[in-house]
Amino acid sequence: MPGAIYAEGLVKTFGDVRALDGVDLDVPEGTVLGMLGPNGAGKTTAVRVLTTLLRPDRGTATVAGIDVLAHPDRVRHSIGLSGQFAAVDEYLTGRENLMMVGQLYQMSGRDAKRRAGELLERFNLSDAADRTAKTYSGGMRRRLDLAAALVVSPPVMFMDEPTTGLDPRNRQALWDVIQELVAGGTTLLLTTQYLEEADRLAHDICVVDHGKVIARGTSDQLKARTGGERVEVVVHAPEHLSVADEVLRGFGKGESTIEEHTRKLTVPVAGGAKLLAEVIRELDTRGVEIDDIGLRRPTLDDVFISLTGHAAEAADESAAGDESGAGGSGGAGGAKGRGAAGGRQKEAVK
Repeated sequence: MPGAIYAEGLVKTFGDVRALDGVDLDVPEGTVLGMLGPNGAGKTTAVRVLTTLLRPDRGTATVAGIDVLAHPDRVRHSIGLSGQFAAVDEYLTGRENLMMVGQLYQMSGRDAKRRAGELLERFNLSDAADRTAKTYSGGMRRRLDLAAALVVSPPVMFMDEPTTGLDPRNRQALWDVIQELVAGGTTLLLTTQYLEEADRLAHDICVVDHGKVIARGTSDQLKARTGGERVEVVVHAPEHLSVADEVLRGFGKGESTIEEHTRKLTVPVAGGAKLLAEVIRELDTRGVEIDDIGLRRPTLDDVFISLTGHAAEAADESAAGDESGAGGSGGAGGAKGRGAAGGRQKEAVK
């Protein structure tokens, strides 16, 4: 039986660019799917298709058991959406914004006001509740937008890079809210470029690149694909990088990576602490002074490098043309919307 979010063979093109190239998804009810991918991979396009903001060129999709193409209005009643950009009415106060969303969901005025107060407290906005949103900082607008997505608890939620721009305290608060929602049965599709976020929240992770799902599994399963442990070395002087790289490649089981600005080298190895001691001795013999050295397990960043050839980048997807073609063809710029009674949707072209 298909999951709460299901897609098969989704294709979406913008001009010559194939933003989605046969994407398949199946997210069981009450779980979190973390969708990871480099800039321009197609993550946001997939979210827009599943939330009825874009029509695919080919493929099928259902959300909460409802066909996305045949019954978009019914889908919007069953979802919540927080996109990459805050979609708040800057001429309303924070409280008024949340109450408006509640009333669009057909909540009573009393219930909408109560829920608004709860969310303003939860997202540390109580002190600014009765100020107009245009006086809010970027981070405050982001928190207000996330609160608006949670006014009701729809069975399916979509969050497109929700914690971008949040400070660590508010990011943690949102993570706690997400975990509570999922514990209550909500299904969530989460796109993110914060690898720690996917590690923390997602039951399953899919890696998307060039419009295709190129890998899927739990965090541990994906890490296992990249091999065993890594030796990380920080040399004292930049001129020692080349010698240290030669030493590490002699012990490594794969390609080494060098970050020149931090003077750090990393290489996959097999052998544990005993091998680490041998590396230290060899570096000392070659006259390489080190500031730090350690042995660690693979991270999701290693998964990115292994699968896509480069690290994840915490940057706006549109900057690399995820919706390629953005500004010109097909109105493929950034869209922002939230399902509600009456089909409240906002869409902005980047």
